[in-house]
Amino acid sequence: MSVLEVKDLRVSVETEQGTKEILKGVDLSIAEGEIHAIMGPNGSGKSTLAYTIAGHPKYHVEGGSVTLDGVEVLTMSVDERARAGLFLAMQYPVEIPGVTVSNFLRTAKTAIDGDAPALRPWLKEVKEAMTGLRMDKTFAERNVNEGFSGGEKKRHEILQLELLKPRFAILDETDSGLDVDALKIVSEGVNRAKENTGLGLLLITHYTRILRYIKPDFVHVFVDGRVAEEGGPELADRLEDEGYDRYVSTTGVA
Repeated sequence: MSVLEVKDLRVSVETEQGTKEILKGVDLSIAEGEIHAIMGPNGSGKSTLAYTIAGHPKYHVEGGSVTLDGVEVLTMSVDERARAGLFLAMQYPVEIPGVTVSNFLRTAKTAIDGDAPALRPWLKEVKEAMTGLRMDKTFAERNVNEGFSGGEKKRHEILQLELLKPRFAILDETDSGLDVDALKIVSEGVNRAKENTGLGLLLITHYTRILRYIKPDFVHVFVDGRVAEEGGPELADRLEDEGYDRYVSTTGVA
């Protein structure tokens, strides 16, 4: 069974005021097939964890490790991490003018697998995934994220998830900006991907509403760059009722 393991991860970022420590010793282990939800107030370091695992150059690792089946991820380039089976669904997907969705998806699949997928079965798979996400067939010929609504951008992220079939996926506030119908459709896509591949999921969110559709096995409360508490799905229910005040007051986070 594959395992993505984070040990004593400490990360900083450069600001106008100087170097700021964001992650202050994070420990987290995700096994294949598990769904882990990370919840916490703004500024607690949730997205920093996601982008550090993915390899964003803005974030500087000061200590600790991230391993995939015992192999150090932090020494890999971004593309090597993707080929190793890591996937990040971004909170704010960027536009890529001049590159169509269909070309982007096939190029990404080729880069990850090492060979271009056979065209006819690939087109069938893309069509089926788009249908499941309620995406019009003309979507494939649009430029990546150019002029997309927030919901379309998020559906495109999950379309990639379904087609690229990573071993572990990090969803960074995929629920943000989605109405109820779009949230349900996106969640169904995530659940399909998990059922079809058995991938492990790290789901970052502020709110419990997405957890009504994507049921977590474990919930981690993130505060001030650390995991403040861990538990099962019942912990998310408690956060819905109580919020984060109890953690903020004890850590001094504003």
